[in-house]
Amino acid sequence: MDREREDAPRELPRFALGPVAALGAVFVIALTSLSGRYGYHRDELYFLAAGDHPAWGYVDQPPLTPLIARAATGLFGHSVAGLRVPATLSFVAAVVVVALVARELGGDRRTQVLAAGLAGVSAQPLAVGHLLSTAGFDLLAWLVICWLTLRLLRTGDGRWWLPIGLCVGVGLLNKYLVALLVLALFAAVLAVGPRRVLRSPWLPVGAAAALLVAAPNLWWQADHGWPQLTVAEGIGTDDGTENRILFVPQQLIYLSPLFVPVWVAGWLRLWRDPALRWARATAVAYPLLCVLVLALGGKGYYVVPLLLVLLVAGCGPALDWARRHGRTWPVVAVAVTVAINAAVTLPVLPPNALAVPLALNKEQGEQIGWPALADAAEDGWSAIPAPERARAVVFTQNYGEAGALDRYGPARGLPRPYSGHMSYADWGPPPDSMDGPVLVVRQEDADGTERYFTDCRRAARVDNADGNGDADGVENEEQGAAVLLCSGTTKPWSRLWPSLRHYY
Repeated sequence: MDREREDAPRELPRFALGPVAALGAVFVIALTSLSGRYGYHRDELYFLAAGDHPAWGYVDQPPLTPLIARAATGLFGHSVAGLRVPATLSFVAAVVVVALVARELGGDRRTQVLAAGLAGVSAQPLAVGHLLSTAGFDLLAWLVICWLTLRLLRTGDGRWWLPIGLCVGVGLLNKYLVALLVLALFAAVLAVGPRRVLRSPWLPVGAAAALLVAAPNLWWQADHGWPQLTVAEGIGTDDGTENRILFVPQQLIYLSPLFVPVWVAGWLRLWRDPALRWARATAVAYPLLCVLVLALGGKGYYVVPLLLVLLVAGCGPALDWARRHGRTWPVVAVAVTVAINAAVTLPVLPPNALAVPLALNKEQGEQIGWPALADAAEDGWSAIPAPERARAVVFTQNYGEAGALDRYGPARGLPRPYSGHMSYADWGPPPDSMDGPVLVVRQEDADGTERYFTDCRRAARVDNADGNGDADGVENEEQGAAVLLCSGTTKPWSRLWPSLRHYY
C-alpha cells in the first residue's frame, strides 16, 4: 500500500441524511419563494432563445443549459419561477454533495451538516444557484468530481475513474471550465500523490468516457472553427487585467469574509494532518487552479468549488474551536453572513434599495427592467408607418435585449428581433427583402452601432423606474438604453451581417 494512503480510513461515518435533507428542504422553500420576485436575468433570456434553436453547441457555450431551459419551460410553463426550478434543484444537490465531501474527509454528522449549511449560505453559490446559469450547474459538476476524486484517492480503487470521467463529460457539455479542474487535480496528484491511482488501467477508460460524452459538442466546435476560443480570448482581453486585480479580494468575499478563517484552517488541515495525507492533493489543487485562472485572465469565481472543499475541511477544526471558546461568536458570524449574503445575492430587497448590493453583485440589476425595454421598443415600433412595417426590422446590440424582445415582444405586437451578438448572429440575418426602416435597440453608450444604418433618430428611451417606485430606476446595463428609428441599412443585410457579428 502507498505511504500516502497508509492512514486513509476504510470505513466512513454515517451520512447525516435526515438533517441534510431537512436543510435542503429549507433551501428549496427559500429559493422557490424568491424565484419570481424580480424577473429574468439577461443570460436566462439568452438560454431561452438558444433552447428554441437546439444544437450540439453554440459559439459561446455547450448545449446543456439551453436544453435544460427548454425542458423547464416545457414542464413548468413560461415563467421566471418555473425556469428556475432546475437551478434550485441543482443548488440543493450541490449542498448535499458538500455534506458527502465532509463525510469523505472523516467528518461526523454535525460536521456534515455544518459544511452543508455554510456552503448553502455562501455568497457565490447563492448568487449562481438561484438563477438558471451555466455557473450554477458547473458548481454542481465540480463538486461531484471533487467528491469522486476524494473517494478515488482514499480507497485507491481505480474503478472510480469511470464515474469521474462521465461527470467530466457532462460538465464539458455545460461549461468548458471543468477542464481546468481536471488539469489542476491531475497535476496535484502527480506532485504529492497518491500516484498509484495514475497507474490504474481505469484512468484511460475514464478519459475515454469523458471524451465520448462530450464528443458531439467538441465536434460542433471543431466544425465551426472553435468559436469558443474567440469568445474566451475576448474575455481575457477585455476583462483580464481587472480580473487579475480583483482575484485575491474576491477569494476573501466569495464565500464570506467571516468564513475565511474556516477555509484557511481547512487548507492547513489538508496539508498538515497525517490522517489526511491521502487528500493532500486537494490542498495543492487550489493554488494551482488559482495560477491557471490568473494566467488566463479568468474570473475569480471559477475557483469557488475548490474553495468550498477547503471550507468543508475546515468545519471540523471550527467545531473544535467552538467547543473550547463557546458558540456565541460562530453563531453571530453565521447570522451576519446570512443577512449580508442574502441581501447581496438574492431578490430580497425592493428594486429601489439595490444601490449598495449592485456595487458587489451587478447581476442583481440584470434581472430588472426587461418589460420596460420591450415597452420602449413598442413605442419606437409604433412610430413606423403601418404600410412600412412588413419590411421593417428590429435589431438589438446584445443578446439580453434580443432575448427580452423574443420573450415580451409578441404580446406588444413586435416582430422577431435580430442581433449580431453571440449565437444570435447564427440565427440571422434578416432577408435582404426586409429593406425598410430599422428599429435599433442599444445600450446608452454604444453609439457606434448606428454607423451601419441611415438617418437614425431617437424614438424612445428605456426607463425601468416604471412600476418599481423608484424615480431614478435601477442603474443596470440597460437603464437609459436608446431605441433608435433608422430609415434603413448602409448595405443589404447579407453583406452587412459579417460586420454586425460580435462576441463580447
